[in-house]
Amino acid sequence: MNTSAVAKLLGVSPSTIQRWVKQANLQMERTELGHYQFSEESIEILKDIKDQLNKGVLLQDLKIKGRKHRKATIPAVKPDIALDKLIERMEDFENRLNRKADEVVSYQILQHRREIEDLQNEVARLKEVITSMEEAAAQQEQVAKEEQLQSIAPVSSLRKFRKRNIISSFFGF
Repeated sequence: MNTSAVAKLLGVSPSTIQRWVKQANLQMERTELGHYQFSEESIEILKDIKDQLNKGVLLQDLKIKGRKHRKATIPAVKPDIALDKLIERMEDFENRLNRKADEVVSYQILQHRREIEDLQNEVARLKEVITSMEEAAAQQEQVAKEEQLQSIAPVSSLRKFRKRNIISSFFGF
């Protein structure tokens, strides 16, 4: 029988039959065009698969008649001396890399501290310059006020003198 005929017989789609064959890893005969050719034995296996699925068994947990359930085993690996040496070298390399990274970071921190100290010294120097400039400006302002006061005093006495001259000229003194 071909895939379509078996699908009609079991009441499922042809793609379901193909999926079951692949999942169950059934050895099927194929035609010249590559289509599955089902024998009575393979049809019985597919009927059993359908029954198991209807009972709620998962597709990957199916038990197929005449086939032992395989368990995966991993062979024990013998210790390889070359692998141990490689791992040791990698750990040594990682340790050296970590030390180098720590050294670089420490150097950078010290360099930043020096730069910060230089900037703090420059700020202190600029504060001194600003303070001296403010003092000089205050002194110049004081001198300007004094000069202004001195220039105002002679003008007022000159005004008094002129007033006397004008008054005395009227009276003839």
